[in-house]
Amino acid sequence: MTEAILRGTETPSSPDTSLLRVDGISKSFPGVRALINVDFDLAAGEVNALVGENGAGKSTLIKILSGNYSADEGVVMVGGQPLDPSPRAAHRAGVATIYQEHHLVPMMSVAENIMLGRWPRRHGLIDRAALNARANAALARVAPQIRSDRMAATLSPAESQLIEIARALSQDSRVLIMDEPTTSLSGPEVAQLFEVIRHLKAQGMGIVFVSHWLEEVFAIADRITVIRDGHLVACRATADLTPEAVVHLMVGRAVQDIPHTARVAGKVVLDVKGLSRAGAFEDINFCVCEGEIVCLAGLVGAGRSELAACIFGDDAADAGEITLDGRRLAPGDIRAAIAAGVALVPEDRRRQALIGNQSVAVNATLAVLDRITRSGIVSQRREAVALETAVTAVGARMASVAVPISTLSGGNQQKVVIGRWLARKPRLLILDEPTKGIDIGAKAEIMELIQRLTDEGTAILLITSELPEVLALSDRALVMRSGRIVGELPRAKLSQEAVMNLATLG
Repeated sequence: MTEAILRGTETPSSPDTSLLRVDGISKSFPGVRALINVDFDLAAGEVNALVGENGAGKSTLIKILSGNYSADEGVVMVGGQPLDPSPRAAHRAGVATIYQEHHLVPMMSVAENIMLGRWPRRHGLIDRAALNARANAALARVAPQIRSDRMAATLSPAESQLIEIARALSQDSRVLIMDEPTTSLSGPEVAQLFEVIRHLKAQGMGIVFVSHWLEEVFAIADRITVIRDGHLVACRATADLTPEAVVHLMVGRAVQDIPHTARVAGKVVLDVKGLSRAGAFEDINFCVCEGEIVCLAGLVGAGRSELAACIFGDDAADAGEITLDGRRLAPGDIRAAIAAGVALVPEDRRRQALIGNQSVAVNATLAVLDRITRSGIVSQRREAVALETAVTAVGARMASVAVPISTLSGGNQQKVVIGRWLARKPRLLILDEPTKGIDIGAKAEIMELIQRLTDEGTAILLITSELPEVLALSDRALVMRSGRIVGELPRAKLSQEAVMNLATLG
């Protein structure tokens, strides 16, 4: 069945119905051909999902469509007219882009953000009545429950997403590009966003939907366009594809599910007793043993990341204690935690783990600077050993360790972040959403790496919101809700239903 699907014919929309059409686009950067003769089109009233591994060329194509990059070859047509390579020209043509990181001004109101740069004026002053009227008209189409006078700083990620959509509607946009729009959203918030997308489709808007989550792609897209290594691989009707076929198209091979390996846990490494921090979590008790993966499951906001930060020493608890290999960790002391053998891969690697303008080599050795320097001078021999573990051993791919880490794909960045800690041979490795924002192929490689580390005796505390990962990796799952552990599920009793029942009902 899959092979038949892969051999299927492409199904581009008719030129008569295309809001957006890309013909023969190519784009190169020094040493990299990002896009090679790519075609793409979008019809009115449809969602065309753009998928591919990190580094496949999706971001480059989006930036060309939004006017931030100019193509080396080819043409972009919007409404039958060529698009000049500038953001202003894209806005005038009706192309709006909503990026993964929201672009709202926190200390301005919702209305001011919706009309940003286009505030109506009267007698040389801002016409507040007209400003609010236009903002409310846009809000009425996507988020009538949000007050236009509310400050943007008070918005949730889901609400911020809706305000960005309202801004696009206020500009009379015909094409909406959504880059990983669900990354920071909970399940109900994703469902709400999809209802908005369906409503916009019904009004004739064309939507380019970029996501790593294939279950979302199949839930919302009319067509799926696959890019691999800068080439257009396929554009097919969603009904003619399966998730397995799309994965095969994306990575050029089948990606197998990671089977769970039965393990025998060793002695206790981490022991947490009565840990509490006001407003974050309360009375937390659990342990993690050698060669064991314990998963902290639960919904966004349950307190899992706050608990991880406390164990790592980034925050101090108000009560309770943390011991590692029987020795009590000093509260709020990161240096002591690292010295004892605790490592943390945080949820937001760009803000919390990487120095984007520095090289891979600098980023990969941050955790072992004390071991590779003497009198402030880096030993090249020791640095080379650390890099071997931090880069090569985890399978990170790049042109050179001298390139800025910001040039790597998300999956390779994450491998470097994990690898930097492996150079210290940690006793406890805390992984907070380790596969967030990375492609399917890299996700499988990181899951394999996690299992390998566990087989070598590392104790792993895994935080993930992805239920398939909980089921594939966990030896035990601790489910958190509203800052408390509301249940523990041994391997034999793990199921998606059991986790969600505890996470939602307690």
